[in-house]
Amino acid sequence: MKKIITLIPLLILITLVGAGSRQSEMLRGTVVSANQLKPVQGVLISVKSESQSTVTDKNGHYAIPRPSAGAIIEFKLSGYRTQLVKYEGQQKLDVKLNKALDGLETKVAGYYLRESANVRQSSMGIVIRQQPSPTESYASVAENRFVSPRLNPLSTFGIDVDAASYSNVRRFINQGQLPPADAVRVEEMINYFDYDYPAPGNDEPFSINTELSTAPWNAEHRLLRIGLQAKKIDASKIPSSNLVLLIDVSGSMNAYNKLPLVKSSLKILVNQLRPSDKVSIVSYAGAANIALEPTSGKNKRVILDAINALQAGGSTAGEAGIKLAYDLAASHFIRNGNNRVIMTTDGDFNTGQSSNMDMQKLIEEKRKSGIFLSVLGFGMGNYKDSKMELLADKGNGNYAYIDNISEGRKVLVTEFGGTLFTLAKDVKLQLEFNPSKVQAYRLIGYENRSLNAEDFNNDLKDAGDLGAGHSVTALYEIIPHGVKSRFIGSVNELKYQTDKPAGSIYSDELVSVSIRYKAPNSHTSRLIKKTVGDESQPLDRSSNDFRFAAAVAGYGMLLKKSEFVPRYTFGMVAELANKAISKDEEGFKSEFVRLVRASSLLAEDLLTLMEN
Repeated sequence: MKKIITLIPLLILITLVGAGSRQSEMLRGTVVSANQLKPVQGVLISVKSESQSTVTDKNGHYAIPRPSAGAIIEFKLSGYRTQLVKYEGQQKLDVKLNKALDGLETKVAGYYLRESANVRQSSMGIVIRQQPSPTESYASVAENRFVSPRLNPLSTFGIDVDAASYSNVRRFINQGQLPPADAVRVEEMINYFDYDYPAPGNDEPFSINTELSTAPWNAEHRLLRIGLQAKKIDASKIPSSNLVLLIDVSGSMNAYNKLPLVKSSLKILVNQLRPSDKVSIVSYAGAANIALEPTSGKNKRVILDAINALQAGGSTAGEAGIKLAYDLAASHFIRNGNNRVIMTTDGDFNTGQSSNMDMQKLIEEKRKSGIFLSVLGFGMGNYKDSKMELLADKGNGNYAYIDNISEGRKVLVTEFGGTLFTLAKDVKLQLEFNPSKVQAYRLIGYENRSLNAEDFNNDLKDAGDLGAGHSVTALYEIIPHGVKSRFIGSVNELKYQTDKPAGSIYSDELVSVSIRYKAPNSHTSRLIKKTVGDESQPLDRSSNDFRFAAAVAGYGMLLKKSEFVPRYTFGMVAELANKAISKDEEGFKSEFVRLVRASSLLAEDLLTLMEN
């Protein structure tokens, strides 16, 4: 007995020495803003040569295994200049980050480093890239045009709560480049932001809100905003989840802003899991593989170890990965629960079926199982936006692009509870415009969500889903009667069609809004109707949310080089948005203003380059 007692202090000493040794193997430090010396949260810290990364906490602190002497450590966060530091063996490394000029990094490593014809430095030190990498893929979609309600009285579309386009645009701007026009989906940019819509009543899953004012880019036109706000549900009341993390570990993911960022983002998600939730992992490169069998959310260490063990290399068998992930989700299906595949990838499939049509057929078949799909895009250079958007649209899912760890937290923590709990599915809108009030109208964005008029009443037609707490916004630009416009074509006078008489009982109505949706477990839709009167207010008396959404729409159209904003400028957008900022706890709206101003600089420099 005495021998055991004597050994105890020795064991304690050994344990303390071992712990001290492990502590000394970590590089620690604090990241603060250079101008205010305040802690900066969410900074992605990565050692590219050793495929390891971490992020700073709310106090700006970080800890990462000590890299090899001479390794380059990168400190990166949107809105700040990326800082590269050579590691020289110290145990502590504190860093001060400088704010980027209007959200721009002054040094951008990128696509055309060896092709100097496409790279030019402006007088302000900003690196301008005139075109994106040719291996990035975006679907080409023509803008909606003005149509006459006399010839086309109905406008029908499915909602879209995706926001991938905005964060992808932000990535382009932050690396000193205007995005290609096809990368800009205006509705996704508008819906990236939160708006202060009132909560729905007790009996309805969402509220319907409308507002009518002047279009900022054309004082003779009106702008109609339609907003749906879903009911918020306490996270503890969300049904149990059966999640399959489908992770691309192919060679193309071997970059600091791909697999390392995937890992950091998914770790945030794992920390939110409950014991009733189950998580499994399917990885795919040259082949698909089950990296983790279904595991309870209470075993977070097991899940985190499986994520940490993932390494990139090989080709990309996306088809095989999708099939295996859906099969695994189906074999552990939770009835009345959240059954979802979460796919993380750059979308670059090159093994097995990989065409967009093949992927569409595969996903449309799999969605019949009742398993939803979330697609999270990462990286740049070979990014396949068109494929990932298609997968999410056809797979009863949502699509987000994660360009930094802050966006990862927004997508996988702040908004993910709503994504997991669907309040209304197959949500469709149909608007009938009163031809006695409206000369022409056009829906801004939603081009790839357009439906035929007869699809509205067809419950077999797929449309978008609305999760708990989520909102969705749509904008219509309207040309009133009596306004001359070059955007309106002419047709011969019709013999059999007439407008409703101005003195009819509908003379005060501008538009009738009809909405169809299904309860999550129903196959039959419900119908809600709302009428919007012809009561417009001046732009300066409209709500902050109206003006901010209008500013985002104007920005998107400028980036698309739209013909519908010929005299609008980035400066006008920035001024309108800056005055409309409210409830900006996360700083996303302020960041938007910085991006707009940065876009103005890039556009001016690019114009100068073209003139020279």
